[in-house]
Amino acid sequence: MLNPAMAVLIGTLIGTIAGLFGVGGGFLIVPSLVFLGLPIHVAIGTSLACITISSLSSAYAHIRAGRVLYRVAFLKEVFSIPAAVIGAYLSGMLNSNILEAVFGLLLIYVAYVFVKRNDVRNRGEALRINYRKVPLIGALSGLTSGLLGVSGGVLNVPLFHTLAGLPVNYAVGTSSLALFFTALVGTATHIGLGQVDLQTALLLSPGLIIGAAVGARLVPKLHPRRFKILFSVLLIMVAVRLLLKALKGF
Repeated sequence: MLNPAMAVLIGTLIGTIAGLFGVGGGFLIVPSLVFLGLPIHVAIGTSLACITISSLSSAYAHIRAGRVLYRVAFLKEVFSIPAAVIGAYLSGMLNSNILEAVFGLLLIYVAYVFVKRNDVRNRGEALRINYRKVPLIGALSGLTSGLLGVSGGVLNVPLFHTLAGLPVNYAVGTSSLALFFTALVGTATHIGLGQVDLQTALLLSPGLIIGAAVGARLVPKLHPRRFKILFSVLLIMVAVRLLLKALKGF
């Protein structure tokens, strides 16, 4: 059973990572909850409830700082949510080990492209956003989330940056808002299936809220280059976890 002190510690750590990088943190929450004794499906559902909380706190901080592009977030979600539903249905028909291996390799490539892309903009230069690529980002992010149960945030930020042209700080803020809606839909679905431990989610909530707000405030303090390196390390960590899981299944 999760005690309150441990809950605050875990929640704050995961919330800080979520706020700083614009990701859900499910890759940390799910194994933590499984380690604490929750069944995997309940851990996934509870993780989504936690992501709803952390992403809302993070999004609020980014909104106040003016780092959220609403049109990008909502356009992305129009394609992400149905794609996630399709992915969830397809997941039962496809070999999960192959999917995890392919996605792990894809994340390594995304990490490389993310670091390589130049993000130099002149002071006062207007944002040039490629809105035509946003539906593709939404579809890829949602499909991946539905297929593998991985938070779409690990794709949102690098794809917002490399395909749609968002500076990294806007990519993080916009991803946080988009994640809230994706996680909210997923949480409602899992609650209907009885796969959310509300007590555990509530215990983690204070730490998640505090950590996400702190993480969001750290974003402008990091140089874009350093941020990219740290985010790419995060992507590679997720990729290695997926690849190791896939290898065990073969």
